[in-house]
Amino acid sequence: MFDSSGNLYGATDFGGPDNGFGTVFEMSPLTGGGWTEKVLYAFSTSGAGTYPTPILDSAGNLYGTTFSGGAYGGGVVFELTPSAGGNWTENLLYSLGNAADGSAPWGGLVLDSQGNLYGATLDGGADGSGTVFEIAR
Repeated sequence: MFDSSGNLYGATDFGGPDNGFGTVFEMSPLTGGGWTEKVLYAFSTSGAGTYPTPILDSAGNLYGTTFSGGAYGGGVVFELTPSAGGNWTENLLYSLGNAADGSAPWGGLVLDSQGNLYGATLDGGADGSGTVFEIAR
């Protein structure tokens, strides 16, 4: 995902400066060519690495999912919000894997004009073959 300044945002399944459980990063273009990388957030829970690329809203917040982790082990939907000093704060929006709501989110998120998030899971749901979900904002 690119922002209006040409910065590229992405995620890793593994790695990171402290714990190796995945990161969200920003790549900024350098004058004359090349890029500089900045890790925005490093996950601290084993198995919580992100899979799809995060999405960006108009306020500069990043949204994404983790394949596992969270309260029920089925992954989470998260928001990263920029804060003072260049740090980012994680806000857990939803823990997947509880009953019929699905688990193992896959395929990225979609953000509508009202700020609602939509995604899909690989597992769980009524027949065990996954779900489509909405996180109303």
